[in-house]
Amino acid sequence: MPGENLTRIEAQERASLVRTHSYDVALDLTTGPETFRSTTTVRFAAKEGASTFIDAITRTVHSVTLNGVELDPAQVSDGVRIQLDGLKDENELTVDADAIYTNTGEGLHRFVDPVDGEVYLYSQFEVPDSRRMFAVFEQPDLKAQFTFTITAPDHWAVVSNSPTPEPMSAGEGKKTWAFAPTPVISSYITALIAGPYESVHSELTSRDGRTIPLGVYARKSLAEFLDADYIFDKTREGFAFYEERFDYAYPFEKYDQLFVPEFNAGAMENAGAVTFTETYVFRSKVTDAIKERRVVTILHELAHMWFGDLVTMKWWNDLWLNESFAEYASTLATAEATEWTEAWTTFAAMEKSWAYRQDQLPSTHPIVATINDLEDVQVNFDGITYAKGASVLKQLVAWVGQDDFLAGVAQYFKKHAHGNTELKDLLVELEATSGRDLTDWSKKWLETAGVNTLRPELEVDAEGVITSFAVLQTAAADYPTIRPHRLAIGLYNLRDGKLVREERLELDVDGERTEVAELVGGTRPDLILINDDDLAYAKIRLDDASLKVAIEHLSDIESPLARSLVWGAVWDATRDAESSASDYVRLVLGNIASETESTTLRTTLNQLVLAATAYVAPERQKETAQGAADALWELAKGAEAGSDAQFQFVKFFAALASTDEQLATIAGLRDGSIALDGLTVDTDLSWELLIALVAGGAAGNAEIDAALAADNTANGGQFAAQARASIPTLEGKQAAWDSVFGSDSLPNTIVRYTGIGFQRAKDKAVLAQFVEPYFAALQGVWTSRTYKIAEYLVEGMYPAPLANAELRDATRAWLDANAEPAALRRMVVENLAGVERALAAQKRDAQG
Repeated sequence: MPGENLTRIEAQERASLVRTHSYDVALDLTTGPETFRSTTTVRFAAKEGASTFIDAITRTVHSVTLNGVELDPAQVSDGVRIQLDGLKDENELTVDADAIYTNTGEGLHRFVDPVDGEVYLYSQFEVPDSRRMFAVFEQPDLKAQFTFTITAPDHWAVVSNSPTPEPMSAGEGKKTWAFAPTPVISSYITALIAGPYESVHSELTSRDGRTIPLGVYARKSLAEFLDADYIFDKTREGFAFYEERFDYAYPFEKYDQLFVPEFNAGAMENAGAVTFTETYVFRSKVTDAIKERRVVTILHELAHMWFGDLVTMKWWNDLWLNESFAEYASTLATAEATEWTEAWTTFAAMEKSWAYRQDQLPSTHPIVATINDLEDVQVNFDGITYAKGASVLKQLVAWVGQDDFLAGVAQYFKKHAHGNTELKDLLVELEATSGRDLTDWSKKWLETAGVNTLRPELEVDAEGVITSFAVLQTAAADYPTIRPHRLAIGLYNLRDGKLVREERLELDVDGERTEVAELVGGTRPDLILINDDDLAYAKIRLDDASLKVAIEHLSDIESPLARSLVWGAVWDATRDAESSASDYVRLVLGNIASETESTTLRTTLNQLVLAATAYVAPERQKETAQGAADALWELAKGAEAGSDAQFQFVKFFAALASTDEQLATIAGLRDGSIALDGLTVDTDLSWELLIALVAGGAAGNAEIDAALAADNTANGGQFAAQARASIPTLEGKQAAWDSVFGSDSLPNTIVRYTGIGFQRAKDKAVLAQFVEPYFAALQGVWTSRTYKIAEYLVEGMYPAPLANAELRDATRAWLDANAEPAALRRMVVENLAGVERALAAQKRDAQG
């Protein structure tokens, strides 16, 4: 990574000198497995006599020609940048180079399918990686037209931002695809996807009458599992919703959605050519939570076609607005335009919990973050940028009104189409449509960090009448901002065995104490729920009487969203060491059977595993985890046959299974000697069960080899890597360690899955041997690996399950001794915060 960084100051200086017009990019993908030929001609304006640089990460630069003059590549190129001096008012630059395929999911990624040996390529450029494919001014505010000409094997499909043309013969076994120029876009949303992908095609009619071709693509060996018709249905629903609400027709010529291998993220909003992780091609049964998340992701990327692609941030400090808007809009569209009507419950259970977790880390930052360079951007793809930002946008919508919010957004698209903007450009439009001054709101919500806590304070007389009611607001000592909130208070009563809302009050809360006179004089309900309907971004606490009712009747709360808020409040109190982790485990196991929402179920069970294995007092962790596993197996047996709940209970039973009896049950499920009605042990579930057996010491390399032979696919290879890293012995963990630290040849997904397996340890003490080697390796990893691989190693190979004072002290010592680099320190600081929180929770749990 050293030398590949770009600072904001450099980008500002370059943007003051250069205005880009167009790129002609010719790639030859037939030159071998390591490199490809990349020839780029850039036309741009500049200040006469100025000097600047263009980005190009290359293996070899063959020639550089600036305004007809040949420059010496050895003098002007260092393999990352090419120096350009003596610029004219109008310039033409041609760079002819060999660029490098990657296996890290950054740049032009090359994958060989183990099923049939076919080669598949896809590009991933956000944040700074189009420079790995062609010479480019790599910053979002230097937009241009891009014309791609691609030479590739003649049996390949080739997809880019413009519609795919008919290819021309380019010699034996090769063809050339000459794409039409794109609209004016940023380089990070250009795209190339090439290989023998199979595809399904359809079309829709845009609001302006144009026919928009649609395509869905996947590898040949996965194509049989591709449910293209459903994807087209959700896409059409999203198009209709956004074109109406944004009052702006889809801004590109076509819309392809491509499921690609070894993808780091969920998806990427390349203009008209969106790439998705193959996790969303369901070859085995998945939870309803994953099905719903795929729909939200499809609509998230579609929203980016307007917000991000049509109108783009000037610099990466407004990345949050790009992602937050897409997350908010996609949840709204999912709830209102698809069958997933409880999407806001999912948002509360998953996005909000992520945001609250991130916002309580020492590394938290304002939503509008200071982004000094590219490394700052990379570590800010986090719960603030996505989840808190989207939560605060939801709060903003409650503050200004949804109709006025969307009207302002529509004006924003019209005014800034094909341009670059800053936050103030959107706020101007929202102020105009809503009539609200957003200056104070923006300062308190967007320019400060931290999450507030809201709790009710009330007095009740002997007859049960409320005599006073106030909402109290507090803030963390390090982030003391008290903010304005638009929220609802729900009043719930027990009726025929159900907790139902009988009254709702919406109000503005501001300051440390807000009196709520409207509730004075009424009868105290059984449950008072602050932030009902989840409008506000804040942690909530229940009053003692409401908490008692909520815990006793959690499964009786009719509203899935209200249930999710109660689950979240109890978990927050557990994470904050205000209540016992053992009590949380009992609460979950006693109430989870009746939870109807898949994501709430999944989130809560993940929290159960964390509580049982890290937050419970150490002397009780083994017993608690074993008891939780037994209870989950009983829940699985009692669940409706074939239900999502049954499936999830089995998966989480496997995640905690450790005793001989539990492992025998796992083995029986896997070999078919134990069966549950409605449960099919398909390929992926069989792998999960095998990993449980390996982690428990009941299976090993021989069984892994046999499973991989039966499933010699990309997915199988990832599961096998996780399984091998789960071997509970010191030798097994050392082998996993050596595989990722001793070689830089493994692809991104194998590194990631190895980390998942490494952190699963039947006896956590085995991981103590890796504390010293971990810290010794960090600086070398940062300097020698790409960002994404470094991230997987720094986070995935940290021996977090130890969660003890020794690990805490070693982490602090490394931080004390290493002042740089900032992005690496941030990852380590976040690792430390997890250990410190676990230690605090363990101390609270030990008190009973």
